[in-house]
Amino acid sequence: MNLAKGRIRRLLAKLPIILLGIVLGTGISESLLRLSGYSFPEFYQLDQLRGYALRPGMEGWYRKEGEAFVKINSEGLRDLEHTKAKPSDTFRIAVLGDSYCEALQVPLEQAFWRVLQNQLQNCEAAQSPSGKPKRVEVINFGVSGYGTGQQLLTLREHVWQYSPDLVLLTVTTNNDIVDNSRALKKSGEIPYFVHRDGELLLDDSFKHSQTFRFRQSRLNKIGRWLKDHFRVVQAAIEGHRGFKILLASGKQRMSRSKSVAATPDRHEPTGKLTQDLGFDHQIYLEPTSDDWTKAWEVTEELIKEIHREVKAHGKRFVLATLSNPAQVVLNSEQRRVFLQQIGAQDLFYPDKRLKRLAEQSQISFIMLAPDLQEYAERHHTYLHGFGSQLGNGHWNPEGHRVAGQLIAQKLCDQL
Repeated sequence: MNLAKGRIRRLLAKLPIILLGIVLGTGISESLLRLSGYSFPEFYQLDQLRGYALRPGMEGWYRKEGEAFVKINSEGLRDLEHTKAKPSDTFRIAVLGDSYCEALQVPLEQAFWRVLQNQLQNCEAAQSPSGKPKRVEVINFGVSGYGTGQQLLTLREHVWQYSPDLVLLTVTTNNDIVDNSRALKKSGEIPYFVHRDGELLLDDSFKHSQTFRFRQSRLNKIGRWLKDHFRVVQAAIEGHRGFKILLASGKQRMSRSKSVAATPDRHEPTGKLTQDLGFDHQIYLEPTSDDWTKAWEVTEELIKEIHREVKAHGKRFVLATLSNPAQVVLNSEQRRVFLQQIGAQDLFYPDKRLKRLAEQSQISFIMLAPDLQEYAERHHTYLHGFGSQLGNGHWNPEGHRVAGQLIAQKLCDQL
């Protein structure tokens, strides 16, 4: 008993030294991280309408893919400041989309919508009927991970405040259709629309979930404050996140190896192999499950609803499909093997399906992927990815540049 008490006393005697060491070590680590420019700020906050949104006024370095210093404007847009009242000498375009529009991977001036704005300055169709020159202004409403449902809510609650002349809805086919389905996205923290009895109904039950309520708690707010103000906290969170990604990647590789080993012919796809390659790769196939059929149905109805709302406001609406890495990989043999692996026939299946929808609904439509594929092949350059991940991920600066120029050319022809 006395021995145990003695150990406790010795431990208590050392406790101030231990605490001082932790404080000093943390302080030195914090200083070194700041001196090295390390920063992983949290750019998002809770949003009662859309689940989450960009944090007004937040700024810092983004280095998860590419590298750019990012500033979120006072209205929560990854853009420069814009007056809500549209100047009379301005033709204003509102861009709706996801991470490709948000474009945290590149400096703002390299984002495709900034390239689009600069290219359209010389578009005669964007000028006033009198021929007086107008300034083209493009406003970016893109937020990473947003599906078409969240973009519809953004249109209703935010876009109309800026009185745009044209609304450009961009679709990233490799995840937007999944993002519109609770069953496929498997997230209960955002709103969804369901198509029932010929009507789109909003399911905003996420607001009542335990996760959403916890994120509004005092404890979570303290955690957010700590992450905003201390680089060591940011480093710890990113390290934990990286470890989880590495662990998940290892499990996926093991699963793929087992699947391939169990398949006599590696070029003969199986359902298991298709699933291992990723849920989003099923976007290149005709839907065979009820979940995928409903996801496509809701997506198409949401696009038509956005078209109706824009038309009701007396404005122009354009639908554009962007590109997925697999669609613009450099050589045709890689694309052929990929298609064979997933059991698909056409990498442009989702784009062509949305093109049919646009034709049936009299919607102006732009399809970028075929032109981007041709450009990548002709110039032997990657339009997606950065560093060691060239060919994967989001558009790099070259991808944004070419996409912005193509959209400007096609949009000018349609105005």
